[in-house]
Amino acid sequence: MTDARLRRGRGSLAVSFFVQGVTFALLVTRIPAIQDRYGISDALLPAFLAAVPILAGAASVLTEKVVARVGPAVVLRWAQPFVLLALLAVGVGDTLFQAALALGLFGLAVGALDASMNMLGVSLQRSYGRSIMLGFHASYSLGGIVGASLAWVGAHWHLSLLTSYLPVVAVLLPVALVGSRWYVSGGGAADPLAEAGDGKGSGVAFKLLLPLCLVMTFAYIGDSTVSNWSAKYLQDVLGSSEELATVPYNAYMVTTLLGRAVGDFGVRRLGAAAVVRAGAVLAASGFAVVAVAPGAWAGIAGFTVLGLGLSVIVPQTFAAAGRLFPGASDAAVARLNVFNYVGFLVGSPLVGALGDAWSYRGAMLVPMVLVLVTVVYATSFGSRAARYGGGHERPRTVDVG
Repeated sequence: MTDARLRRGRGSLAVSFFVQGVTFALLVTRIPAIQDRYGISDALLPAFLAAVPILAGAASVLTEKVVARVGPAVVLRWAQPFVLLALLAVGVGDTLFQAALALGLFGLAVGALDASMNMLGVSLQRSYGRSIMLGFHASYSLGGIVGASLAWVGAHWHLSLLTSYLPVVAVLLPVALVGSRWYVSGGGAADPLAEAGDGKGSGVAFKLLLPLCLVMTFAYIGDSTVSNWSAKYLQDVLGSSEELATVPYNAYMVTTLLGRAVGDFGVRRLGAAAVVRAGAVLAASGFAVVAVAPGAWAGIAGFTVLGLGLSVIVPQTFAAAGRLFPGASDAAVARLNVFNYVGFLVGSPLVGALGDAWSYRGAMLVPMVLVLVTVVYATSFGSRAARYGGGHERPRTVDVG
């Protein structure tokens, strides 16, 4: 397929990542407002937060089966509108049942969306023959900044959730639908060296995928701590206003964007393993600052550093799975994506439980240690990652989604 088709496919997928970044940020940064609207107690809130990744993980597993029949582009084309409509539903109800139903639909749609979106990203990177995966996740981060900024406006002007969400959905829904016309799935010849890694070339050996699954889990424990607890941490522990409590996630997304914007260049120059190690150490340092922060602005500084560190880990983990199993990259990404939600499932209740039983400052040390353990597993991003991300061109063939 032509280079022009590849460029259009890359651009449309970047738009999809951006839309999802806006959507997710609008949900997680307004958790205190959602809690107040539906009367969700602090004791019950972790259960609501846990339900979303559980359902998303189940949907990711199902997506592997569906994609084998219709392709990831078709799944993504339908999943993204459902995510946007589920966000709107969160702002409409006023009972616990309605909150549970809306968040449940959000979780199911997000699982299919995340899996199919990263499948397309991995396949396009293979067609380009160089590291581009961080660029897609940079679009997600940019969307997160926009979403968090809109959430700040909503909190500042005391807007209802529906008033905050309706204009955004009205704009993004047609954008997502129009952009989906140009989705493409990259192809390209499989790498015989990487195929040798699983002994089959067409299957996914979980033993080989396990180190990447652990890295993904630890990264999302860290990310879920920021997305689900940063606002409450600033407000309840560091004494900030509700308005200022929306800032940490925004600052986190800004540095995540910066890290991902330059991360592909770092991977091409230094290799994925070195970039992932540096990111893990920096993220752990950010958690340490948050844990000992004397006030709100110091806490925001810690979350800012944290974003720069975590920014490179998740995209490179997806990319490494695609390189390790080139003959079954969709299946590898779908299974790896489950551990995205394992991280959220473990991280949110764990931080909440430790915060209630001990202290939220102490709870921040747990994701710090787990993210730091990623350094041990960075070898899983080694020689294959360096070779494949180093700018060597591969045949450019794509399938229209």
